[in-house]
Amino acid sequence: MTEVNARATVGQAAGRGQVLAWGLWDWGSSAFNAVTLTFVFSVYLTDKVGDDLPGDVSASAWLGLALGLAGLIVALTAPISGQRFDASAKRKRSLGALTALTIAAMTLMFFVHDDYRDLWLGLVLLAFASACFELANVPYNAMLRQVSTPATVGRVSGFGWAMGYFGGIFLLLICYFGFIAGEGDNRGLLGVPTDQGLNIRLVAVLAAVWFAAFALPVLFAVPELPRTGADPGAANAGFLGSYRVLWRDLRELGRIDPRTVGFLVASAVFRDGLAGVFTFGAVLAVRVYGIADSDVLLFGIAANVVAALGAVVAGRFDDRNGPKVVIVVSLSAMLVCGLALLVVSGPLMFWIFGLLLTVFVGPAQAAARSFLARLAPPGREGQLFGLYTTTGRAVSFLAPSLFGAFAWLFHADRAGIVGLLIVLAAGLAMLLPLRSPRPVAVARGDAEGVRPAE
Repeated sequence: MTEVNARATVGQAAGRGQVLAWGLWDWGSSAFNAVTLTFVFSVYLTDKVGDDLPGDVSASAWLGLALGLAGLIVALTAPISGQRFDASAKRKRSLGALTALTIAAMTLMFFVHDDYRDLWLGLVLLAFASACFELANVPYNAMLRQVSTPATVGRVSGFGWAMGYFGGIFLLLICYFGFIAGEGDNRGLLGVPTDQGLNIRLVAVLAAVWFAAFALPVLFAVPELPRTGADPGAANAGFLGSYRVLWRDLRELGRIDPRTVGFLVASAVFRDGLAGVFTFGAVLAVRVYGIADSDVLLFGIAANVVAALGAVVAGRFDDRNGPKVVIVVSLSAMLVCGLALLVVSGPLMFWIFGLLLTVFVGPAQAAARSFLARLAPPGREGQLFGLYTTTGRAVSFLAPSLFGAFAWLFHADRAGIVGLLIVLAAGLAMLLPLRSPRPVAVARGDAEGVRPAE
């Protein structure tokens, strides 16, 4: 297939059903991101399963090491995985296989009892699921071009991010009120026993079923793309040969379109800052601004809601004005809100400026994805999004390290905000010189638009 035909295939308008099916995977994947990895199962591993672990190394430290190893595997394999998914025309099949492996690991978490001897099983399952999940995001993000057109890629990307936020909120509420809330030996509205962590183990199974149910539609609704021949030699290269093809492609990309390489680096930096906002938001809420422990979940829900709404609204600005404008405005607004948080105090001020700050997280994330989708050569989206994942992993130490360094240097958790702002500002500075993919002018009644020559 020629590049022109490949471009036409990718640019064909997708029906609402395909867009919805693609977004439902994001909705379902929140079962792993929000419930398993962030708020429920990882906390169960460190606070319950490993609380009486013998030795000098804590369960939290082992968790960090396990997830760090998973991240290293992802960083090393994501680019060649995406490259092979594209070249072999098995993007959707790969998404299905990696999703299934993630769900299988989540299901097996039911067998992690509240016993320190089960900690190792839990760590292996969580690390394995984390690696598979992050690799699954490579073909999933690459499919963005299949369910959008140059004129709609921004709003479709924003819709996907919003679905992820809302799915996480909805499932967290079900888990909290159904299985976790309350005191005593039976928890939640369902009265599930807590003996051997049964209530949390059942949450793990519920999360797996949730993910499976909402991951299926995209596998049926969105067709597999045919081979494009866009990356010669990639389909038949072995494991080591795939890295040679990758290096060849990177040199070619740096020569032909250095903007793409620049964006991969810039986005890696500011995306780490965005992740840091959510990572340390709860810590700051309690330790600096006096938010009650019981209200942290409420703030988390509110933050996810406004981030989701921001992503949906900003998607239309993305399509009209280009993704760079959305990212620049979002990061600039976050810097202003962050500076305000440095000087204000009290729960009310944190609610106001904290929520204002998180409004812009969703738009920045969604626009970053659409920026790269607009730049990716037809038939090589998977490879580019693999690099997107790898570069993000490569700098994932920045926000946590700078947050900790400033908090330690000034003996105040509030000072950690400066570290996060420096990461966001650095990413913004790297982005500013880059030329944005030009938006597509959409005539009234034209749903597809035409990609302009650059």
